[in-house]
Amino acid sequence: MVLKKRCDAVFEGGGVRGIGLVGAVYQMERSGYTFGNVAGSSAGAIIASLLAAGYTGEEIYEEMKRVNYFKFKEKHLLDYFGIVGKLLSILFHFGIYSADYFEQWLTELLSRKGVYTFGDLKCGSHTGHCKYKLQVTASDITDEELLVFPRDFHKFGIMADMYPIAKAVRMSMSIPVFYEPFILRDQSGKKHYIVDGGMLSNYPMWLLDEGTTEPQYPTIGFKFCEQKECSTLCKCNRRNIVEYMGQLVSTMMDVYDKGYIAHSQGDLQRSIQIPVHITVNGTDQKIRTTDFAITSEESQALFQNGVNAATEFLQRWDFHEWKQKYRLSEKNKTDR
Repeated sequence: MVLKKRCDAVFEGGGVRGIGLVGAVYQMERSGYTFGNVAGSSAGAIIASLLAAGYTGEEIYEEMKRVNYFKFKEKHLLDYFGIVGKLLSILFHFGIYSADYFEQWLTELLSRKGVYTFGDLKCGSHTGHCKYKLQVTASDITDEELLVFPRDFHKFGIMADMYPIAKAVRMSMSIPVFYEPFILRDQSGKKHYIVDGGMLSNYPMWLLDEGTTEPQYPTIGFKFCEQKECSTLCKCNRRNIVEYMGQLVSTMMDVYDKGYIAHSQGDLQRSIQIPVHITVNGTDQKIRTTDFAITSEESQALFQNGVNAATEFLQRWDFHEWKQKYRLSEKNKTDR
C-alpha cells in the first residue's frame, strides 16, 4: 500500500508540450502524492484546472490522447486566404485563431466532474492565497500588468464564484499572434485585452506559498527543460513571417521566469524538469509550444519524459531537508 502524501503544485506553460506535465503528474500519483492547491499558466493552467476538478493524471492523459489539436486552431474566415489572410486576421482580430473550440472542450471536461465556476473550487477553510484550489495567470496588455484569477476578478467587477473556469483558462492560454485576445471591460467600460499568462509569468512558483517560512506541505513545480545542445532541433521550420512571429512570442515568454528562478531560494530544487526534446524512430527533435501537428508517437515520448523526470526528482527529493536549507535557515538568519 502506497502512503498518500499531499503537495501543492505549480505548472509551467508550454502549449502542446503540456503532455509532458501530465506524465510527471501521473508518476507523482503512482508514488503516492495527491494534489491540494494548484496553479499554472497557459497549458499549465489547463492541467491545473483538471486536477482541481478531480481528474487524475491517468484520466487527463486518456483525454489528451483523444484530442485533435488541429481543432484548437479554429479559423477565422480570413485565414482561408493563405498567408495574406493570416496577416489580415492578426490585423483585424489581433490573432489568427479563435479559442472558442478550446473553451467548449474544457467546459465539457470540467462538467463531467460537476465543476463549472470558481465557486465549485472553494477551499473548505482558507487563509491568504488558499480561498480557491485553483489559480491561473493571464496578461493584461492594456494596463501592462500580470493578472491572477480568480483573485483579480474584482478589478473588472466580476464575482469570482460565478465566473466560468474554462473562460479564465482560455485567457491564460491565449498565445499572442496565434489566438485572438480575450476582452474584459472594467467598471468604467474600458476594454482590456487579455492574453497568455506566460507573457509575464510562465512559471508562477511564487503564487502558492510566497516564501512561507514553515510550509505544511511542499509546493512542487512542474517545468520544462531545454538543453542547449538541442536548441536547433525543431520539427517545424519557420516557413513564413507568421510562424516566425509565433516563435518569437514563444521565445519571449520564458525570459521573466528564467531570471526569477535563477535568483530564487530553492525553487529550482523543488522543480521537476521535463525535457522537451525527444527521440522518435531514431530522430532527435524538439517539441515547441505551437507544434499542433504532434503525432501520437511524439505525444507518448513527451509523456514518458514527464514520467522519467518525476521519477528522477523523487529519488532525490526530501521536503524536510529542503525546508531546513531554504526556509528555516533563512528564518534563523533574519531572527539574529
